[in-house]
Amino acid sequence: MPGTDDGDRPLPRTFGRRRGRPLRAGRDRLVEERLPDLAIDLTSEGPLDPQALFAVPREAIWLEIGFGAGEHLAWQAAQNPKVGFIGAEVFVNGVASLLRHIDERQLDNVRIHADDARALLERLPPGSIARIFLLFPDPWPKARHSGRRFIHTETLDRLAALLQPDGELRIASDDPGYVAWTLAHAMRHPAFAWTARRPQDWRQRPDDWPETRYEAKARQAGRQPAFLIFRRRPALTLP
Repeated sequence: MPGTDDGDRPLPRTFGRRRGRPLRAGRDRLVEERLPDLAIDLTSEGPLDPQALFAVPREAIWLEIGFGAGEHLAWQAAQNPKVGFIGAEVFVNGVASLLRHIDERQLDNVRIHADDARALLERLPPGSIARIFLLFPDPWPKARHSGRRFIHTETLDRLAALLQPDGELRIASDDPGYVAWTLAHAMRHPAFAWTARRPQDWRQRPDDWPETRYEAKARQAGRQPAFLIFRRRPALTLP
């Protein structure tokens, strides 16, 4: 049934470009040489243990879906070196950008799924993730394309299953229609509670949430981003 916590319903297909401008030689080299060491292997059967992706145990695992150019993920990884980070991004130019950040900051706590996030979400075990980020996803503003939006009951079911009790789901958007869509879906989902208590809580980006190029571009265009934080309710409170 919609809004359940079993996470068993198939996830909808995600959409996005795989390539943009041709990569510069340095970025192309990073993809060829560095990505194989950091890429997540989904060829084996069974659940994927995210802790096993890292050389040393991590205090928690955080996941960013669609990390864009990677500046947010790299900043979080640098600020939280004891946390293991998983980033999913289908756009190869964004993957190359994140690899550059990883090399420049000498990060050892980031792993990458350079493909559709759906396959990764289906392999992660329940309760394995402490925080999930979805920042400035494509809003697909046309009504006929609304089915392509990432936020749907099915994906919220899966994210709820992955999150630990009291874990966080952070979503940012500069599209008012997508913000309203997200709130409508998340607030009626029994696993999520919106943490905002006043307008400032969602109009102002928290200190532990760096600005991305997408946010800067939105502000330059006169659009006000919204920063939504949802808490994963403890399982015992669900109907």
